[in-house]
Parts: sequence; C-alpha cells; structure tokens
Amino acid sequence: MKEGIEINRRQFMGASLAATAGFLANVNGTSQGAQKKKSNMKVGLYSITFLGIWYRGEALSLEEMIKRAKSYGYEGIEIDGKRPHGNPLDWPKKRCRELRSFSDGEGIEIHGVAANNDFSSPIPEYRECQIAYVKELIRMTSDLGARTLRMFLAWPGVTKHPQLAQYTIAKDNWKYNHKKFTEEEIWTWCREGMAECARYAEDAGVILALQNHAPVIWSYQDVLRMVKQVNSTSLKVSLDVPIMVDKRPENIRKAAQAVGNLQVLSHFGGEYDRDKNGKIKGAEFYTPFIRAMHEIGYSGYLSYELCHPLPKVNGQTVGIEFAEKNAQLAAEFMRGIINEATKA
Repeated sequence: MKEGIEINRRQFMGASLAATAGFLANVNGTSQGAQKKKSNMKVGLYSITFLGIWYRGEALSLEEMIKRAKSYGYEGIEIDGKRPHGNPLDWPKKRCRELRSFSDGEGIEIHGVAANNDFSSPIPEYRECQIAYVKELIRMTSDLGARTLRMFLAWPGVTKHPQLAQYTIAKDNWKYNHKKFTEEEIWTWCREGMAECARYAEDAGVILALQNHAPVIWSYQDVLRMVKQVNSTSLKVSLDVPIMVDKRPENIRKAAQAVGNLQVLSHFGGEYDRDKNGKIKGAEFYTPFIRAMHEIGYSGYLSYELCHPLPKVNGQTVGIEFAEKNAQLAAEFMRGIINEATKA
C-alpha cells in the first residue's frame, strides 16, 4: 500500500492498542493465573490440502479426504468453503447431514468450515455478495454439525490459469482496487461486514474464528481489536503461528496470553521429510507455539494445510502423492509436539 496509508495505519493502531489491552481482561474474564486449565489439542486436516489447486491432479472428494484423514491419524477435518469441496450452493441440509453421518461412521469429526471472504471492497455490491456467501456458509456449518467457521477480513483470492494456482494476480488486483482508500475506510467496511455476519452466526449457534491473515490484519493485535469492536460472543480467534511476522518464542507466548480464551482454532502448514534418524523435520517455531497453547489451556484443533506453490520435478509441478506424503508426516509431526508439550 502507498506510504500515506501506512502512516495513517500506524496512527490508527496506536490510538486503539490501549483500549484493546483493557478489553482483553474483560473478554477473557479472568486473570492469567486463573486462565490455566487442562489443554486438549487435536490435529485436523484442512481440505485445501486436497482441493486440486496446488498439486498436479484432481481434487479428492470429501468422502475420500475423510478416509485419508483417518488413515493418517487425524481426528477431524476442516472443509474449505469453495468448489469442489465446500461451496454452500452445493450443500443443502440433506447433503450436509449425509456427509456428517459418513464422517461419524469413520470416527472423524467435521470440526470446522473455512470461509474465503473479503469484506474490504470499496464497492458495496461486492461486499454484500460476500456477506451473502458467509451467511450461507454459516448455515452450512450448522447443518454439518461443525463448531467453527474460519474467517478473514480480506482475502485477495487465488487464480488457477492455465493449470495451477498462484497468488500474484489476485494480490495485485486487490492492491490496485484499494490504493485510493485509507486504512480507516477499509477497516470500517470490514468491521461492518463482520458485525453483520456475527449476528447471523449467533442465531445459528456457530462461532466465527477470525484468522490473523493479511491483508488488513497485520498482527494478532489487529485481530483482537476487531473482536473488541464487533463485540459479539460469536466472534473469536484463530491465531496461526506460521503467518505471525514475529515468531520469536517470547512474542509467540505474548500473543497466546493476549488471545487467551478467545482461541478456538489454529492452523499449521509446511513441507515435511524425515532425517537420517527417522525424525520428522519441521519448523522450530511450532514447539514454542504449542507450549504456549498448552499454557493457556487451549482445547481445540490444529488443522494442517498445504496451500502454497509446490516444487517442480522435471519441469512439472508435483502430483497428489506430494500432498499425501506431507499430510501424513504433518500429522505425526504435530502429534509429537503436542505430546511433548503436554507432558512437560
């Protein structure tokens, strides 16, 4: 964004951080000492991993993905809210209940749905379309018997042309459409959209989990500021460590303590391999993050997602077998970290 917008943003942030700090004590409703409770973290598989976007090949059906999740040792799945997996246009109540029955039969929980929404457009017709989309996703989440709907404030999207997905075109589009508007204006549009959807979520008994994902959101403080301003019991937090800018252990712990009881969902990603000793290699920042989640008593899912451009071999993007290998190793990797953290 242009320099003037960034200056406005810094001023806007500074004016609200003190209010946010006071809000946290009230929302969490307890001191940090009283917050501590037994954690019960579970590992889930986010269906973007097998959506047929990033690897070469077709998407798995959700039934196939549920079976993969079970065989890899996951406890639940999170359904991406777009075709071919979870666009609500394709999921009337009857089909939702059928899928839930299938997943229950496999012993896999449908723990959440993920929206790919953007409330930030300067064009009101676009924002209203997004609100309608999220309202239907809330209905679908409820019909599936799921607990949470992951939310963005703004999502530029992806493009899939001619073969595989990329972020560049969509991000450039988003920047162009917003460059004439201030951070305050964009924030206000997002808040209005989120507040309206929080009302629909409250009626449906669904929890919206706001992820700390750019753009518009640049830190966990931004997430908490939006939650404070919307002021709804149906809007909570999905703090994800891979997209935190500052991943130092002390900042991870600080973020976890700030989020506290608002944390209802999280995601992890990456590519995995075994070293010569058989140990799975993964990012080091997950260990302090899981320790911090355990410290605040987080009892919820960590969903694995493979959602970035993948390697090429002999000039071709890797196939579905790459996603299968990483999904399997990711489950083992995260279960190991959780076990170590909870024992400690």
